[in-house]
Amino acid sequence: MKANNVKNAAAITLCFGLATVCSAQSTQQAPADGSTAATAAAPAAPAAPAAPMPLSSPSITGPIQNLPPAVFNAGPFGNIAVNGFLSGMGMWQGNHVPGDSNTQAAVSNGQVFIQKTDGWFQFYLQAGVYDIAALGTPFLSTQKTVSDLFGPLPVAFLKLQVAKNTSILIGELPTLIGAEYTFSFENMNIERGLLWNQENAVNRGVQINQTMGKVTASFSWNDGFYSNRYTWLSGSLTYTNGPHSLAFVAGGNYSGTAYQSYATPVQNNSSIYNVIYTYSKGSWIVQPYFQYTDVPTDLKAGIVKGASTTGGAILVNHTFPHGFSLPVRWEYITSSGSLAQDAVNLMYGPGSAGTSITVSPTFQYGGFFFRGDLAYVHASSITPGDAFGSNGVNKSQPRAMAEIGFVFGNNIMEKKP
Repeated sequence: MKANNVKNAAAITLCFGLATVCSAQSTQQAPADGSTAATAAAPAAPAAPAAPMPLSSPSITGPIQNLPPAVFNAGPFGNIAVNGFLSGMGMWQGNHVPGDSNTQAAVSNGQVFIQKTDGWFQFYLQAGVYDIAALGTPFLSTQKTVSDLFGPLPVAFLKLQVAKNTSILIGELPTLIGAEYTFSFENMNIERGLLWNQENAVNRGVQINQTMGKVTASFSWNDGFYSNRYTWLSGSLTYTNGPHSLAFVAGGNYSGTAYQSYATPVQNNSSIYNVIYTYSKGSWIVQPYFQYTDVPTDLKAGIVKGASTTGGAILVNHTFPHGFSLPVRWEYITSSGSLAQDAVNLMYGPGSAGTSITVSPTFQYGGFFFRGDLAYVHASSITPGDAFGSNGVNKSQPRAMAEIGFVFGNNIMEKKP
């Protein structure tokens, strides 16, 4: 695919973390009978380590499970939680495009998460390296991914808990758009899907969250596809009832921007709409969702004729005993326009479509995990030169990937005497 695809991404995941252990000094009490220090009381028992903090970031769909973080006392900042991922992956693919290769390997995630999750002043820092693999897009090395996308601190924000059910986030934020997250460990599959290729991933801006019973609302003013042009508005409204949730998500650029880069494709001028249903109970996760995007005609932004995409996906995961899981993803997406109209290319040429199927058997034991991706993409109504293979005329691309890694946290619980 050509560079005007929204998120070209890479392959192989490796996440590292940091684990620290809380400690507390024992205290010495005066004798109850008022005697002098010559008959000092025995030292009090050491204080128990701080309880694991509930973490909302990073968001992880499953089947990979996070571990409780290590927690330490940071003085005036209070308790700080630290955990992370270390993983790597390799890939084989058919019909690779020029500049790519049949086989690839990379460190896609070596990341540490440092956060404060209590009090009115909170923060979240996600630091390290990553490699973002997505179906139907060429591989990019870890070094290029970090330098050309979101840098070594891809997500970092302050959180002001201004009321019990109201918070304000400021900084580099995970997008509200779509059902799949940015980094591989967060998702059911190693590679992100075809619908994700039309979505933004990280926004710089401000976000307000409000919880009202079973309804959660979020609203954000941001720079869309990491453009550093603050012309995007996005929001989500989610209703949750037991294992069921239904989300309506929308976002768009209210002022066209001609600026483009690897992180800021032509889709920065789009509007995006999602309807996402999620069922999560016991060993099952079922998540169908619908997506519509529109890139309007904008001569100032270099868009001679606009186009849109319409797509749907179903993500399913079933967890078996002994740490085994089987996630499956199916997708179909189509774009409007034609080459004769000089319509903007959003996929494999104006008016093209794509179908994908991905199966990702996964095993996790404690902090160790191993999984694979078997994926197949088929494109239709392509423009020659914009699809797969050395000449861009092949309509399909198979891929096989493997990922192995570790989750780091505080999984050692002190036994009570």
